Amino acid sequence: MAGRLKNFMNKAKLVRSLKMRIFVLLFLAGMIPAMIMRIGMIGNYEEHAVGVRTSDVTNQAQILANHLINYNYLQIPTSEVINAEIEQFSDLYDGRVLIIDKSYKVIKDAYGISEGKIIISKEIMQSFQGKTISNYDRDNHYIEVAVPIAEEDFYEEDLMEEEGGELSKIKGVLLISISTENIVITGDTLSRKADILEITMGIVIIGFALWLANILIRPIDRVTDAINEVKGGFTDEIIEVSDYLETEHIIEAFNQVISRMRILDKSREEFVSNVSHELKTPMTSMKVLADSILMQDDAPIELYKEFMEDITNEIERENKIISDLLSLVKMDKTAADLNIESVNVNELMELILKRLTPIAKREDIELIFESMRQVVAQVDEVKITLALTNLIENAIKYNKKHGWVKVTLDADHQFFTVEVTDSGIGIPEELLEHIYERFFRVDKSHSREIGGTGLGLAITRNAILMHRGSVKATSVEGEGTTFTAKIPLSHLS
Repeated sequence: MAGRLKNFMNKAKLVRSLKMRIFVLLFLAGMIPAMIMRIGMIGNYEEHAVGVRTSDVTNQAQILANHLINYNYLQIPTSEVINAEIEQFSDLYDGRVLIIDKSYKVIKDAYGISEGKIIISKEIMQSFQGKTISNYDRDNHYIEVAVPIAEEDFYEEDLMEEEGGELSKIKGVLLISISTENIVITGDTLSRKADILEITMGIVIIGFALWLANILIRPIDRVTDAINEVKGGFTDEIIEVSDYLETEHIIEAFNQVISRMRILDKSREEFVSNVSHELKTPMTSMKVLADSILMQDDAPIELYKEFMEDITNEIERENKIISDLLSLVKMDKTAADLNIESVNVNELMELILKRLTPIAKREDIELIFESMRQVVAQVDEVKITLALTNLIENAIKYNKKHGWVKVTLDADHQFFTVEVTDSGIGIPEELLEHIYERFFRVDKSHSREIGGTGLGLAITRNAILMHRGSVKATSVEGEGTTFTAKIPLSHLS
């Protein structure tokens, strides 16, 4: 059972193979025209041969009909000349000749079977009306021709009728049946030769299709080989397969993915290194403080209190780093984790500013809130609160003494905008593109003083992106910075 299933899977893979599909297309492209041409040639041969034979027999039959009139054969069917001509005609065309008079009686049969008998058919009736009739019976392989036997001055446009309704100048009908076996035999011979040619062409086309399919698929194989080479790890080499425009596009996209993965890998390594460093630093500080106390047997109580206060600060710093890391991990999840609800953004901003007021007063920073209109939006209140709090708190912490922070809320029919402007130290222009990177700090010494972890803006950006919004920053070093967060009013799932 397992063997059959494996065979079935292998066949399914073969059918789905691009090489097999190219082979099939090339094979069909070669064989279908060949088959159509074969059918057309055989059919055209038979049709042409029958047409030529019918025309030839009709012409000879008309000549024979004229001779019958000239020798008055219908009244005196004993002319040796005519009988010899009829016999010669029959032998020449391997057919049967019947001469029928106006009373539909056979007065002459080349086979000597039906003489004296009455014979009536549609062809004979039409021929008595002045028409030359010819039919080809494909199944029984014979041609039938009916020619009116009429006077020499007979023309179809000058038909003269007697009182009985019969045409006066038509004296009888010459009915001829000839075999087409020789045409059929020749057609069969041609068909067999065509079959042999078709089989030969099929073999050649199969070989050509296999060869061409292998050639056409080689660039795809090279793409696969190149991908397999980097599957176990990232290399510094750029893959190039420029045989086709399509493979070039695939390789360009793959190289972009590889470059992005290299960046992500490097970012992951830097992140792990930064996390290790940031977590290790407070621990090192606490160990140094604790060792210092332990080494002093008679240390005064004031020194103990000072060291314990420092240790407490380091613990708080460690806790802040861990909390921010956990928040960042949560932000890395998909937007499906958002708890969307309608939120009055004006009230939310007032609440955030109220919470941050003590920090601003401690640094003697003036908080200004300007609301252009009432704004209600569908957002995750917790995540948006965290994002906006980080922006405003950073503006307070990285400000100058006696400075100010202005928060402006506005909206249009699609988005609401929160603009946070400060009078702080500013950010150098060349560093603006890095401020959202994890653990990145513009001023590491100042950040350490105010207890920054370097994760706040990364958390803010992730939270806003989860809402399909955007955040951008402009800054003048030494004068201040403006962060603008633009978030949709309605959440699109």
